[in-house]
This record gives sequence, structure tokens and C-alpha cells, in this order.
Amino acid sequence: MLDTIFGGLFDTDMTRVIPVGAFLLCLGCSLVIGLILAVAYMYRTRYTKSFVATLALLPAVVCVVIMMVNGNVGTGVAVAGAFSLVRFRSAPGTAKEIGVLFLAMGAGMIAGMGYLGYAFLFAFILCGISMIYSRLDLGARKNSAVYKTLHITIPEDLDYTGVFEELLARYAASWELTNVKTTNMGSLFKLTYDITLKSPDLEKPLIDKIRCRNGNLEISVSKQETATTGL
Repeated sequence: MLDTIFGGLFDTDMTRVIPVGAFLLCLGCSLVIGLILAVAYMYRTRYTKSFVATLALLPAVVCVVIMMVNGNVGTGVAVAGAFSLVRFRSAPGTAKEIGVLFLAMGAGMIAGMGYLGYAFLFAFILCGISMIYSRLDLGARKNSAVYKTLHITIPEDLDYTGVFEELLARYAASWELTNVKTTNMGSLFKLTYDITLKSPDLEKPLIDKIRCRNGNLEISVSKQETATTGL
């Protein structure tokens, strides 16, 4: 009865129909794997509720797609074309987010092909390795240098060429003037430096020295933005 209800309209004798029990088993395993991946991703990671929920459901979605393709080359090409139309209208993800999405898709594909044991084994091994890497801070900088972006506001009559070189040489291992722009109707200049402090403790002394030279105008120090956080 169930096979009749869930049978395809265009099924033939040459088409292998997926049993309802097998479908539910694969789907349930994919949901469990998705939950495992979501919990592992939340370990020592800043996350959003929507991303974790999506990650928990993604293996099940991929699993069902793979089961429905079921070796049909034409359907597979159509599905690939449909997925190529999808656009994620959000901020670019980090390398870790993109990596865990691929992990979830891989686990869903394995489960959809019917290899449930390998799907669980794949998820557990990759989650375990990911958590170990996070625990060990793999890839973190081990030196004492601190990478910062320094914004300095100066009056228009102050020649910014070389005015802060002496201070930066004292407190920073390296620096580069990356941007100069006018502000406040052209009465002020705003300088942007990418600097590498010799030590985290030197941040406040550097700001105090700069205040004496820029007339106590606005100064801000922020984490240096690099392209290495994304993929």
C-alpha cells in the first residue's frame, strides 16, 4: 500500500523504487548526522541560530536529492542546474563555515547513496578532527606581534608626511599608510595605517603619544581586517 502511495507517476519496470522504510531510515540518519555536525560546529565557535539550524538540515536535504536522482543521469544534470541558480544573499561566509557546509553535503551524499555506516563514520571522524584543531588553535599566530588598523584624525594644516614615523618606529614592527581622506568639510584629514605592534601592551602608550601630536583629535584602533578570514 505504501509503495503504491509513494510510487512515482512515471515509474517503469526498469526503475528501482525506493522502499518507504529505506527512505525514512536514510532521512532519519541524515537528520542525526546534521545534528552531530551542528553541535560540533558550535564548539569554541561564534555562531548564529539560523546557520546552525540550516547546517542541521542540510545533510537531510542532500540525502533526499541523491536518493531521488538514484542513478538517473538526466535527473542529475537537471538537479545540478537547479542548484546552480541558488544565490545566498548574505555576507560572505568564513572558511570554517564554508568547510562545514561541504562536510554536511558530503555526509548527506553518502547517506543518500545508502552507505549509512560510512556516513556516520565520516561525520564522527571529521567532527572529531575539527574539534581537536579548534582546541589546539591550529593556524593561530604564535608570535607576540599584534596586527591592528590605526585611524588618526589630524588638522588640515598638519603635514601628515612622516609626522608619525618616529612614533610608529618605536612601537610597531611594521606599518603602512593605506588610506588618506578629508573629513568635516575638508578641515580635517583621516589617516589609516595597517600596523604590527611589537606587543599588545604598547597599544595605549602609542595612542597617548599620537594624541600629543594630532591635537587630541579622534584616534581609533581596531582589529586589522584581512582576506585570510574568508575562503
